[in-house]
Amino acid sequence: MAAEVEEAPAGGAEEIKPYKIHVSSKYLDLTKQKLEVTRLPHELSEPKSKDWWEPKSRVEPLIDFWLEQYSWRTQEDLLNTELPQFRTGFLASSSEATVRIHFVHARSSHSNAIPLLLIPPFPFSNLSFGHLVKLFTDPEDVSNNQPFHLVIPSLPGVGFSDALPNNTPVISSTAEILNSLMSRLSYPHYLVTNAGSGAASPAEIDFKLVNCLATYYSGSCLGAHLISPPLAQPRLREAPVEWAKWSIANLFHAPILGYRSEDFSALERNGYVRPSKKAPTPTQFGINQLGLREPNTLAYALCDSPTGLLVFVMKLLRLLGHKKEFTPTETINLTQLAWLPGPEAAMRFWAHCVRHPEMVEKKTSSKPRVGITVFLGDEPDTNEIGEGGAEAVVEAGDSVENEARDCYTCPSWANAKYNVIYTNRASGKSGLLAWERPEIIAAGIRGVASSILRWDSRLRQSPAPTTAPLEQVVVHSDTAGEQPAPAPTKPAPALLVPPSRGERAQPHRQLSDETAVGSSPGENVAGKTPSPGSKVPSPSHLAPPTDEGTHPRRETSDDTAVEQPSKEGA
Repeated sequence: MAAEVEEAPAGGAEEIKPYKIHVSSKYLDLTKQKLEVTRLPHELSEPKSKDWWEPKSRVEPLIDFWLEQYSWRTQEDLLNTELPQFRTGFLASSSEATVRIHFVHARSSHSNAIPLLLIPPFPFSNLSFGHLVKLFTDPEDVSNNQPFHLVIPSLPGVGFSDALPNNTPVISSTAEILNSLMSRLSYPHYLVTNAGSGAASPAEIDFKLVNCLATYYSGSCLGAHLISPPLAQPRLREAPVEWAKWSIANLFHAPILGYRSEDFSALERNGYVRPSKKAPTPTQFGINQLGLREPNTLAYALCDSPTGLLVFVMKLLRLLGHKKEFTPTETINLTQLAWLPGPEAAMRFWAHCVRHPEMVEKKTSSKPRVGITVFLGDEPDTNEIGEGGAEAVVEAGDSVENEARDCYTCPSWANAKYNVIYTNRASGKSGLLAWERPEIIAAGIRGVASSILRWDSRLRQSPAPTTAPLEQVVVHSDTAGEQPAPAPTKPAPALLVPPSRGERAQPHRQLSDETAVGSSPGENVAGKTPSPGSKVPSPSHLAPPTDEGTHPRRETSDDTAVEQPSKEGA
């Protein structure tokens, strides 16, 4: 049972506020110091291992690049300039804690646009997917390609979103938060899509979130696009008609009753012809092979080592079988977006899903409407094209057995639980779909939208946005009973810096409190009294330890601030 998500008090954390990233220079200096004293493991030059990955030849050049050429400030400015970022809070009644969700909200300029919630592949931050905005909001051929109002949230504990309270059912609670977010944005009806393989996602998080939204919130989530969902063959007791269809088609290996010859070829190619009624074991595919069950041991190591986190990111990309050649800047960006806020909460989110799986079994009169995209796996494997380009394929450690495995699901298997309104059997493997073949994601959700719009007009009801531009947001005081006051001309940003020594005994992951936002001249909200809220500690409170003998603990404190525009004529 999910921890109930409530609306925060009026004038408080539930306000949707523009958000900009600003990381403390002191913390960037600390990162550089840690990189300078990196100690890498010894690796034998010959012979190369046939059993494990040997990444040293790729890691060392990236560390040098990070130290000597990479500029976080440049990347920070690009993210703040190019992506419309916001944050808003929700109350989890189980702990009375406010969970603040960071999200990108890009409204389309086209009048026929409809709302779309895009779930970023876990554990990547939503800020890694800015390249998708134009594809969904402003397609080249609007008459044939449905435009969307795009919302890309950062999942709780990932990037600049707060973590859920401990012992909270993460899938159902996150789904409830995301559904509430769309409602708060004045999108009473919307579509949702995965952006990566559901079977290859850690603990199948990507699939479970979309499945939960489509199943439990079908009144608002009118359709979903599932990518490589980890579905089992139909069961006799649960879906006798679909079981009979599959049994007959499988017996003759014939393209009948909704099945195609490509289905049987793909099942054989992926080694997934099995009589078992159970779904495939999650640990067989993608990032699941890491089998994270206890998060803190790894979290302590990665929170203290930017190099360790870099290698972990490289391993994730390897397990997903990427063919895209990531530039050094792109690789470091992926690492920084986990390193700066801290990876520990994402690790705990992952481990909780592994240890406490939630069953989504809602009996309803109508099945959720979904589109299914699967991958036939019929292309030659080029798993190791990565940071080193095409030549990396033959580098050390690439003789290791291919770790990037795909799970194939016959689209017709989904008929047992869903109303399947769109299917696509794509060539090759899923890989890093959002970077390598994002048009497949777009085609899938547009197929779902086209089918639903034929007979359901609710998606067309897209009111004006509730996320106002920076200069239109009104600041409320943190003190109960006070009326909103004009914001100062130049607020001091709350920065992400190492905590003081005295905070070491009570580690906690907390992102910046509500960012300081300026209001437009003359704008005011009458009749509203702001509620009490947590106050942003001063930068002096977050100063790094002065004792040179101590090791500063990395903590995501009040890290980012929205720069306030100066008033005209002031």
